Amino acid sequence: MTSRRVSTGLVKYTIAILIFARPVLAEAAPQAELWAKWQAHNDASAATIDYGTWNRFLQTYVRIGSDGIARIPYARVSSSDRAALAADLARLGNVPISTYSRREQFAFWVNLYNELTAKLILDHYPVSSIKEIDISPGLFSSGPWGKKLILIEGETLSLDDIEHRILRPIWRDPRIHYAVNCAALGCPNLQSSAFTAANTAVLLEKAAHDYVNHPRGAMVRNGKLTVSSIYVWYEDDFGGTQRGVIDHLARYAKSQLAASLSGVSRISGDHYDWTLNDLRE
Repeated sequence: MTSRRVSTGLVKYTIAILIFARPVLAEAAPQAELWAKWQAHNDASAATIDYGTWNRFLQTYVRIGSDGIARIPYARVSSSDRAALAADLARLGNVPISTYSRREQFAFWVNLYNELTAKLILDHYPVSSIKEIDISPGLFSSGPWGKKLILIEGETLSLDDIEHRILRPIWRDPRIHYAVNCAALGCPNLQSSAFTAANTAVLLEKAAHDYVNHPRGAMVRNGKLTVSSIYVWYEDDFGGTQRGVIDHLARYAKSQLAASLSGVSRISGDHYDWTLNDLRE
């Protein structure tokens, strides 16, 4: 029964994309520009960071729908859990992250990004898309990504800072795009467990496989490849060419998609759904 529900959900999602998806206008994706301060680390450190509050939030509220997409019932998040998130972010703001190992730092920055995003949505809810939270500074800026949200080691950081000035340029791993979550249906799923130094490798591989093999990640119809706009916006992170993107997809593709990709040499289109990953019950 479960497999039937999942299969039906995927079919419906695929049909919706094919019928309603419109060409995505090219968006200027931020470049990976290293903020050198955050290179400091201590790989001799065995210290770990507690993510219990965030982990409990994820396990309580993240739900995978029949279409394979993770959603959060934002309207049902309790006032106590909202307060717990705020307190936890205040605690994380006091972590001397430059004294931790690289492995611990990666989990810290991913969890911080995702936890800040969840709190951001809750603070502005109800919204139909994160893009409606138009708080970034600058005349031509939009959305919340440029807004300074948290103080870490004397520096105020935005979501853009965490993703494009810390995570991407330091780790140079395309799977980062599967780890950080922008609260949109088109985004790779928010994981139901917090990242840790111990589980990062497993979660990254799982997230990559899940997204690539979902219609919103990649699909081939009549010999034409349509991909998530993530692969277009951040092509440089996926090999720098369409061929590089296709090779990346093939690495994670299951048998049916892999067979379809073998005859593809170019990307024919891209799509992205900015609708909030809200679960309305």
